[in-house]
Amino acid sequence: MNYDILLFDLDDTLFDFQRAQQYALQKVYTAFDMLDRADDYTACYKEIGKEIWGELERGEITLAELRVERFKRLFNKYQLPHQPEAFGDAYLKFLGEGSFLVEGAEELCQALSTQRLAIITNGFREVQIPRISHSPLSQMFEQIIISEDTGYQKPQKEIFDYAFDKLGITRKDRVLMIGDSLTSDILGGNRYGIDTCWFNPKQKKNDTDISPTYEIAKLTDLLRIAAE
Repeated sequence: MNYDILLFDLDDTLFDFQRAQQYALQKVYTAFDMLDRADDYTACYKEIGKEIWGELERGEITLAELRVERFKRLFNKYQLPHQPEAFGDAYLKFLGEGSFLVEGAEELCQALSTQRLAIITNGFREVQIPRISHSPLSQMFEQIIISEDTGYQKPQKEIFDYAFDKLGITRKDRVLMIGDSLTSDILGGNRYGIDTCWFNPKQKKNDTDISPTYEIAKLTDLLRIAAE
């Protein structure tokens, strides 16, 4: 095997975040009596999400601020009376119930069960741990590195420092970072000096200057790379 340790992103790499998000939003809209314009709220929230997670990656906002700020922006746009703090807490609770896997994730992890696998994810512990714990992948990972625990997020080098320390890694050339985000997973891995694999199931065009070592359209394609 080329790589001794495989670092996986979580959302939209192994776990279907879009499905989990839709589940959580429907639950929280019901709880807060917002079903009347659910489609409008969701479309707006997803746009806010793209903006605000980008701000997080660039260090312009903290994860604690993101937790509430995204809903402040949504409620301000639609002049809604709800408290963003309470809404955000409820949303994260429901999001933590969304243990939906990307196609091929369980098959892949089982095939790689003799390798050292770890998660390195931007997000909240109260969401990510329950999702993993209640999934078929619950026993697959040696470490689960969550940005909230470290105080840093991908693509910052410090979260990789934290992961390397936790895993006792000494050789960067034996590590592969796998994820769906060019600006988070791939950029972070590139900057840290480790090989990267871009999971790109929708065959999106890479119009950035960020170059992954590998690119795959199906998770199980990783087996070919890992076995080279």
